Amino acid sequence: MGKANVFDLLGPVMVGPSSSHTAGAVRLGAMARKIFNGEFTQVHIVLHGSFAETGKGHGTNLALVAGLLNMKPDDERISRSLELADERGLKLDFAQADLGDVHPNTVKFILKSTDGRQMEITGSSIGGGRIVIKEIDQFSVEIPGDYHTLVLLHRDLPGVVAQVTNLLAAAQVNIAQMRVSREKKGAQALTVVEADQKIDQDALALIRKLPSVVQAMAIEPLE
Repeated sequence: MGKANVFDLLGPVMVGPSSSHTAGAVRLGAMARKIFNGEFTQVHIVLHGSFAETGKGHGTNLALVAGLLNMKPDDERISRSLELADERGLKLDFAQADLGDVHPNTVKFILKSTDGRQMEITGSSIGGGRIVIKEIDQFSVEIPGDYHTLVLLHRDLPGVVAQVTNLLAAAQVNIAQMRVSREKKGAQALTVVEADQKIDQDALALIRKLPSVVQAMAIEPLE
């Protein structure tokens, strides 16, 4: 049985008419912020399906931006999120597109920082305020935001995943589940580890030093 979530039992406390378009959208923005893990100054937001067709009427655009600004679903400032983003100098633009065979409530964020760093994050609001991140920089993932999560970009070589899991075990971090996706054999791969405990910073530092590791980030669960 999976980890229980208060949204499964009660539904979210939120501002707005729809849990998928409001609470879920806020959580998607917040998760994108956590994954980017740094200051961003530009965000291109691509809406798909129901998000594109009825999102404006439900305030989905406001909710997505509210999450990017680190608001919670019950924050009374959600209706002013575009104004607050402008005050902070955050440049936003919205577009609509068919993102393929994905959930109707899906959005792609393209976040950029002043130093040229860019990241694409695609996620879906699947009902009752629950979300799942489906893609990071074109790598397929399944991140619901319920666990402490390690996202690891590395070369697809034998033994890399074993080295990482050994370091986590030594730090007493219990792995709940793990998924690996790759571009092709021997190229770059993305490993996502969901854990019951916070990713130990010393273990994270050692993982980043592994020769085959390109990038490693620790993501805190959503509240």
